Amino acid sequence: MTRSTRERIIDEALRLFAERGYSATSVAEIEAASGLSPGAGGLYRHFKSKYEVLAAAMNEHATRTRAQIAETLAEMSTVDASVDLEERLAHLCRAGLAKVREESELTRVFFRDLSQFPELVAIVREGLLQPMFDAITMWFRAQPEYAEAELDWPAIGAVLGGAVVHYRLFQETVGEPPGRAERDRFVASWVRLALGLLPRPAVQAIG
Repeated sequence: MTRSTRERIIDEALRLFAERGYSATSVAEIEAASGLSPGAGGLYRHFKSKYEVLAAAMNEHATRTRAQIAETLAEMSTVDASVDLEERLAHLCRAGLAKVREESELTRVFFRDLSQFPELVAIVREGLLQPMFDAITMWFRAQPEYAEAELDWPAIGAVLGGAVVHYRLFQETVGEPPGRAERDRFVASWVRLALGLLPRPAVQAIG
């Protein structure tokens, strides 16, 4: 589908902010990257300022994330419980890794530039990060195998979700995965740890 001019401005601005930094990116550069005449003011027909473009990017990614998470959870809830638990866990982990990778540009902007905009940090926290952790908590609570496990699921979600986020961030910033553990090994280890949360009889039954 053809992107609208507004969408092109948001997408190209976020790419430039990720590559160069917010302060180092000019409005004229955003216009040029978006297919507009640089310096002619085309951006201002859609946004009042460069900051408004950044805020729009944060808000739209947050809205998209909430919709994606709701869709993913609905899709996962239709998976037959007869599907092996390890397979369901691996799917959950891979979905998380894919989502964090999808937001790599926004993540770079978040860590480099958003400390100066606390109101935008709040949007990312409440619109992207917290929904991801909440989704992990909801997923575990919905699985029949974990029904008897009386655990602090929000904290468990923070640990398991944090591992997924850290894996991708480490790879983005350092250039290789943490511990040099490639993705399939990471997913297998993540699943193994998640299985350890099961009540003891269930763990023995799987073994």
